[in-house]
Amino acid sequence: MLRNDIQFPYGAVYFRKSNPPREDWERDYATAGEDGLNIFRHWFMWSAIETAPGVYDWEEYDQQMDLAAQNGIKTVIAELIHAVPDWAVRKYADALQVNGDGTRLGSYMGVSAATGGFSNNGGGAGALTLNCPEVKEAAGRFLTALATRYKDHPAIYGYDVWNECNYSADVDYSSYTKSAFRTWLEKKYGTLKVLGKAWHRYSYAEWEDVEPPVHLAPYPECIDWLQFKRDNFYDQMQWRIDTIRAVDPKNTIAAHGISGAIPNMAANGCDDWLAASKVEIYGFTWIQARKGSEAWKNWYGVDINRAAARGKPFWHAERQGGPLWLQPQVIGRDKDDGRVAEPEDIRLWSMTSFAGGARGVLNLRWRPLLDGPLFGAFGAYGMDGARTPRSKLQSDMAKWANDPAQAALWEAKPVRGEIGILVVPETQEWDYLLNYDRKEKPYPEAMWGAYRAFLENGVQPDWVHIDDIDAYDRLYFPYPIMFTAEQAKRLAAWVENGGTLIAEACPGYFGDRGHVGQLQPNMGLDKVFGAREDQVEFMPDIGDRIHFKLDGAAVDGGGFLQSYVLAGGTARGNFDDGRLAVVENAYGKGRTLLIGTNPSVAYYKSQGKTNGAFFAELLRWSGCTQHAALSNKALFTRIHKGEKGSFLWLVNPTRSAQATDVKLAEGYGRLAAGRAVWPIGHAHDGGKIEVPARDVLILPLE
Repeated sequence: MLRNDIQFPYGAVYFRKSNPPREDWERDYATAGEDGLNIFRHWFMWSAIETAPGVYDWEEYDQQMDLAAQNGIKTVIAELIHAVPDWAVRKYADALQVNGDGTRLGSYMGVSAATGGFSNNGGGAGALTLNCPEVKEAAGRFLTALATRYKDHPAIYGYDVWNECNYSADVDYSSYTKSAFRTWLEKKYGTLKVLGKAWHRYSYAEWEDVEPPVHLAPYPECIDWLQFKRDNFYDQMQWRIDTIRAVDPKNTIAAHGISGAIPNMAANGCDDWLAASKVEIYGFTWIQARKGSEAWKNWYGVDINRAAARGKPFWHAERQGGPLWLQPQVIGRDKDDGRVAEPEDIRLWSMTSFAGGARGVLNLRWRPLLDGPLFGAFGAYGMDGARTPRSKLQSDMAKWANDPAQAALWEAKPVRGEIGILVVPETQEWDYLLNYDRKEKPYPEAMWGAYRAFLENGVQPDWVHIDDIDAYDRLYFPYPIMFTAEQAKRLAAWVENGGTLIAEACPGYFGDRGHVGQLQPNMGLDKVFGAREDQVEFMPDIGDRIHFKLDGAAVDGGGFLQSYVLAGGTARGNFDDGRLAVVENAYGKGRTLLIGTNPSVAYYKSQGKTNGAFFAELLRWSGCTQHAALSNKALFTRIHKGEKGSFLWLVNPTRSAQATDVKLAEGYGRLAAGRAVWPIGHAHDGGKIEVPARDVLILPLE
């Protein structure tokens, strides 16, 4: 169940055992309470609490909970069973996860906690496999003891059940996981004979002959391995939830990922949709020092999480509040590209997430760590816990967000985007396998390129899972080279019922199990697109040489090239060598536009310097009307609607004030003259609107 005693959760991750120093706790909590912070999350690490089998040291965690209650701060308990006790590593040594090269994981110091018990592969699954019954039983006893101890504490808000939902791409080849894989395969295929036929392996005599693939390549066995790992780890997530729920049926269950569905859903299990489906609040870690602070990246981080939450409340669960030193992600980047985190950066990053729909925020450090490679990182407060200009701005925002005057603002939600970017998990799985040993990665380039192109053309592009297409009228499918026959049938029906589909080259070229269709477009989609393949070229390393024209306007291609002959459709453009490149078609009540290359890749690689006009034309062709048309393209906008009021958000990521005219689409009301919701004291007189630098302007609609 969700807590309703906090209007807007605004806080930080505080206690990680080794930090902050014990002598500062009381002062820090008092400071946080005075500054308007109302929620903390702590790492309740198995390795730091169960000091010997059945021996629990709760003393420091008890004090955190009690201090929270005394200072009006709620607590999210982040269970970290992937921080494994050293005694468990010894006792269950046969259950250590195994990398593809045969090396076993071990117990290492945690980068983000300077505490022992963490694995060395960078994933969020721990050194020991939960496929071992004894390990699962021991971890379950810890979770049960944890929930039993704190479920009725006055400071509890709920539990975070998987920190940054992901796992290493290279695990797990232990005997326990191999056994679980065979059980999964037997459930899917029934018999060894059926499995052997599906995998093109014809000499399995016993189930023990079946081994998970070590070399990943585009074969059915590798598809199954990727899908098994996803199912296996997310079943373990559900087990964590069920174990806690058996003890505590009332407090909130949450989790957070890394907004990693693009590009790491296949490799690292970053399935934000699946993770969000299991919890009541889903969140995301997004740190500009590691990702880059370009505007489109900030929007991507929140937008994909909003899509995955499917209407559930979600938080910016870990937001940067301070600098990052010496880490590989920052080396060579400009100082102002997230490396320092000025107060205005914190405001912009937070407000962009709120404009995208986030309804809570936690800084991933209240104050910086004093030990380990992440010393000094991310904290809004100083190394000694002292207030800083960053924490002052954070405090102002926290108090503003929890003012009862903002209740209507947080009740309103972003409206549906004008166009959807189609996400098909099987497509990403196949690209990961197809390009596993190649430096070219056209899938993420195409997905991000299309998203950025539409965003920078003034619309809200939503990430749309294949299961959610019925909510949308217009879809863009970047890099659609593989999906299943069932999904092809679903897309065809969606178009036939009135949908508008724009697809890039080679839609469904690979079908079920990665099998190439002999007639292209595959799986009956030639009828949907009104075209058939003439020639195809898979040369993404020289894809920048592909060029075509749409109604005479030059466009850069990328990725692959697929030319066509008409099969009921209408020609709209040709490649430079004369081959047919673009086909428009009417299918049932809907329309399609098939583009024989990947212009989204070109947009991505050129940082938006090419193909902007092309994507604007696609919006026009699809009949798209902007929710809010701005005269100044440096700004971004979102409209939120609610029963208690509607609001226009204008986001300025630049370092200078920006003025704009605004034209609202029909049905969204009009701008109300008077005071803005934010910045405090700002007013709108009905003329040109000015948005301060690195800030957001929120105006009520009437």
